[in-house]
Amino acid sequence: MAKVTLKNLSHSYLEKQNNNADWALRDISIDWKDSGAYALLGPSGCGKTTLLNIVSGLLKPTKGNVLFDDKDVTTLNPVERDIAQIFQFPVIYDTMSVYDNLAFPLKNRGLSDGEIASKVKEIAEMLELTSTLKNRASGLTADGKQKISLGRGLVRSDVNVIMFDEPLTVIDPHLKWVLRSKLKELHQKINRTMIYVTHDQTEALTFADQVVVMHEGQIVQTGTPVELFEKPKHTFVGHFIGSPGMNILPCEIKNGEVNFGGQKISSHNAIKKSNFSKTQIGIRPEFINFSKEGIPVKIKRVSNTGRHKIIDTECTGGNIKILSNASTEIPSGSTHVTFNKKFTYIYGDNWIIE
Repeated sequence: MAKVTLKNLSHSYLEKQNNNADWALRDISIDWKDSGAYALLGPSGCGKTTLLNIVSGLLKPTKGNVLFDDKDVTTLNPVERDIAQIFQFPVIYDTMSVYDNLAFPLKNRGLSDGEIASKVKEIAEMLELTSTLKNRASGLTADGKQKISLGRGLVRSDVNVIMFDEPLTVIDPHLKWVLRSKLKELHQKINRTMIYVTHDQTEALTFADQVVVMHEGQIVQTGTPVELFEKPKHTFVGHFIGSPGMNILPCEIKNGEVNFGGQKISSHNAIKKSNFSKTQIGIRPEFINFSKEGIPVKIKRVSNTGRHKIIDTECTGGNIKILSNASTEIPSGSTHVTFNKKFTYIYGDNWIIE
């Protein structure tokens, strides 16, 4: 197990870099504590897999350093770093039995047959593979094969970091919840540093104690699932996390007062002055209520999702989504809404104004 530190990390796949778009990663600095469970979350192309490959040693960064327990490992290969990496698609030996697949990393390290049998049994029980240990891996379903990949990464006790690169992509949707919960349970049992890459917010928020949200090659926020939901530091975080995402609405700031659609809005963060090219209000649909006074809106559509209703409205300042309980009676036609001040934030050039 190890603490992982990234210092001033940047990477480009191009020989020359003329602007920000030429960088896959820009100015990444972060500490991941020993034994923590972390997720790298973001859309395709944001740089999360590049960052994972740099940590693992599959890729050398253009700039910056990677440290394990304060030792610089930037130039070391994956074997020298003692890492385990589980990829998007199963990496197994089809001609071997499930047992031999799980035992293979341990045999390579010279463990005794007794030690190997004990560790394989432990991991097989955790992943519910015990009944298939004698079977050839080629006969398993896709989720069974991916369990083997997970097991091969988890079976070693000498690894510094275990890394997962979207490991549930090939898993049937109804089995994803089971494996997500199993990974969380495994982390609590084996207590090793784990880094999990995904574009799926549910996977990230279920697995990780700390989620690192990436956007266009940068880290825009690191926090607990609750922190990311309740106080997004960047408009992208607000938009990307949540279903539906945060309402991001244009506003004007004059003399410290926030104006939206001709209405004065109270916000959680006080605004003393504004020298931004763009200012916006961020408010999640969960924290908007219907009222007799407030912002005039016109209801355009109501979508019933079972437990909740998503209400699409429009007003002078733009379109607003509201999330309410299924039992809530929705006004028809025109009405008013108010924003919960505690969860209303003002952003300047996409960043929260502190």
